[in-house]
Amino acid sequence: MSELELQKLQKKYGETIAVRKVDLVLNEPKYCCLLGPSGCGKTSLLRMIAGHEVISSGSVTINSQDISKKPPSLRPTSMMFQNYALFPHLKVIDNVAFALKISGIDKPTRHERAMEMLRGVQLGKLADRFPNQLSGGQQQRVALARALITEPRVLLLDEPLSALDPFLRIEMRAELKALQRKLGISFIHVTHSQDEAMALADLILVMNDGIVEQCGTPMEIFNKPSNAFVANFIGGHNVLAIGSKLFAIREDRINLTQNGNSQVNAIEFLGANVKINVSYGKSGNLTVSQSDVLFAKAKIEVGDNVKVSWNKKDQLELVNQGNNKT
Repeated sequence: MSELELQKLQKKYGETIAVRKVDLVLNEPKYCCLLGPSGCGKTSLLRMIAGHEVISSGSVTINSQDISKKPPSLRPTSMMFQNYALFPHLKVIDNVAFALKISGIDKPTRHERAMEMLRGVQLGKLADRFPNQLSGGQQQRVALARALITEPRVLLLDEPLSALDPFLRIEMRAELKALQRKLGISFIHVTHSQDEAMALADLILVMNDGIVEQCGTPMEIFNKPSNAFVANFIGGHNVLAIGSKLFAIREDRINLTQNGNSQVNAIEFLGANVKINVSYGKSGNLTVSQSDVLFAKAKIEVGDNVKVSWNKKDQLELVNQGNNKT
């Protein structure tokens, strides 16, 4: 029995194809990230799973039941929206309990379950506050508790961290990962942040123009990008044409030494790592990543002429540019 299965899932808006025959099978609960640039189809795919978008063709199956034509209320899914969509006139406890109220559950019972959920996200003491009395991170947790109170088999998250400041975003992604493991259900998380997907996911679907360019673990995606689009989008790689073939070379696998034919254009200090932009003949510019310790020893400065080299074994041949539509 699969947790979630998508078969040839497709979404059309008139003549425009937003999602192109996407397949996915999760045989066990996983944290799955849909990663890609704006307009690539990731949110449309999420909304088809939720039932908020009509499926043009294909199917969605959860626990071996085809739910493709069921309304959102009859699917074993729950969706947490990007803007949280909390009711400003309701207290926190009533926001969390709202779905149970719609289901006809009495007030004492729904409040008891809402308090359990709030305690689970460390907000039990704020049950009587209104949303405008909460911080962004607290509002996010209320929205999460409200999405989980119906005990879904699959939780759908549409860029849930995008409204948070960078420090809180890092803190909350750790909490989301821990919560997914604790609950033992699948999370499907839409994001355009490579760092977020790499930190959270057991499985990443890299999307572009409605298709899945590559599906794999974060380590697989980073170490073996399938094509130029994935290598460029996931970051940390240089894509070069060598002869008649395309190769990806990791930024941290490139060596720089003084007195060569390439010039240092820019240096970006990032704490533990330093990014160095170097001109490289007809290929344009390369980005090189060095540890701060190695950079300090090399004493490279903007304007220096340097030699660029790498081991041939670090050249990863790419199948194509990416985005081969079918």
